[in-house]
Amino acid sequence: MPGRNSTRVEFEEQGRTVVYRRHQNGGGLVSPGATVEPTAFVARDAWVEPGARVGARTTIASGAWVDEEACVGHDVVIGRYVHVGPSATVEDGAQLGNGVRLGAYSRVEASTRVPDDSMLPEGQTATQSRFGIAA
Repeated sequence: MPGRNSTRVEFEEQGRTVVYRRHQNGGGLVSPGATVEPTAFVARDAWVEPGARVGARTTIASGAWVDEEACVGHDVVIGRYVHVGPSATVEDGAQLGNGVRLGAYSRVEASTRVPDDSMLPEGQTATQSRFGIAA
């Protein structure tokens, strides 16, 4: 949809104004301080916070939240109601099931599939040998 990437959305949060823009592919809320590739899909009710980076062809589903300074690679699938914690890293081709919670500074290795409702504590790494290979 032409012009979608220029829609400004403002919220009042703890006495300050927080600004987001609607992503051109999906209409999700993206902080002006975030970098989201044009080919990524961000669902209308998903959020990408300041300093976060989202790679090409990544899908962020409804209700998901990519927190500050998080890095999400290319071809990643982020399920519904997932929280990618502050400064967490999700490498290329990973899949995060619905309801997954990644702690701050955690990491999901490339092509790893993390099942629904899993939690990865702060600073921990999800590996293919522990969780499985993404299809």
